[in-house]
Amino acid sequence: MNKSKRPFTKSKRSFRRRLPPILSGDRIDYRNMSLISRFISEQGKILSRRVNRVTLKQQRLITIAIKQARILSLLPFLNNQKQFER
Repeated sequence: MNKSKRPFTKSKRSFRRRLPPILSGDRIDYRNMSLISRFISEQGKILSRRVNRVTLKQQRLITIAIKQARILSLLPFLNNQKQFER
């Protein structure tokens, strides 16, 4: 029998661990516009958890904060400013 010495070895890929988008000192609040605006797309949509790389609890707090800021007109509901070129 001719078996290889190491059957099922994974290739070692180096990867850089990304920093979490929300640090422990940051408060998720509707008044914290610099934090909230990072989780909104250019169209004004709330980005998903996978894109944001946040936990479920953080995503819920972000969503509530964004909705409160929209109601208080700190953030737009839609951002559809189309640039017309002639």
